[in-house]
Amino acid sequence: MVCALGAAVCFGTATVLQAVAARTAGAGSGGGGDAALLLRAVRQWRYLAGLGLDGLGFLLQVAALRSVPIYAVGAALAASLAVTAVVAARLLRVRLSGAEWAAVGVVCAGLALLGLASGTEGDRGGPGWLRYAMVAAAVAVLLLGGVGGRLSGRGRALLLGLGAGSGFGVVEVTVRLVDSLRPADLLADPATYALLLGGAAAFLLLTSALQRGSVTTATAGMVLGETVGPAAVGVVWLGDRTRDGLAWVAALGFAVAVVGALALARFGEAPVEPVEPVEAVEPVEAVE
Repeated sequence: MVCALGAAVCFGTATVLQAVAARTAGAGSGGGGDAALLLRAVRQWRYLAGLGLDGLGFLLQVAALRSVPIYAVGAALAASLAVTAVVAARLLRVRLSGAEWAAVGVVCAGLALLGLASGTEGDRGGPGWLRYAMVAAAVAVLLLGGVGGRLSGRGRALLLGLGAGSGFGVVEVTVRLVDSLRPADLLADPATYALLLGGAAAFLLLTSALQRGSVTTATAGMVLGETVGPAAVGVVWLGDRTRDGLAWVAALGFAVAVVGALALARFGEAPVEPVEPVEAVEPVEAVE
């Protein structure tokens, strides 16, 4: 659970650092498209630090998924939005409302309940067909992206965000399905390809959703996609359980943490730094 919370801290902080770097790169030069903006951003230490935190967060996520149930890890990763909100309030001077601070507290309370009630990871490897089902799910995520890209408005953002969350969910499940890290075994395991395809599809869909859609709607869809489905797979097929007699506490903690994350969905992309108003300058009379 400590690894899961560490991953949430890494992902949430990386979001703000990369947003600050991208904003600075965009202000530094008006020329060039997305590729030029990326090249300018990667020259900044904040962006590189964000990438490093993303890598560390992924390693912590893998360690957590090999130790605790998927439902606990998924809820903890959704809590990265609370981290982003707090870090944004510090670094970007974003003022959080009372309701948003309350949502941060709700997320923390939900995670505390989960930590109290969750047991160890399930001891089942899942049925043989589950690996191939994950490959099919990853392909379905790509197809969903094609359909969502044809829509407009909130429907587009919601569908792409839900698809991105489902892709991240495929990654969560397949990490548990990989039995051996030997290169020969990895190449022969369908779960390996589901993991790579699901992760790539998730990043592609999320980028598309945030580029031309509502950040809040897309992030809400992503939170639902990466928590509910994978949690169900873990409980039904992988043997994830809670401590004796605390199943209701785990269910309550999961629901509370996810609801709190949804309330903070606008922080799926770090908010824009407020701009100080420019004082009006009185015109200078011409000298004859």
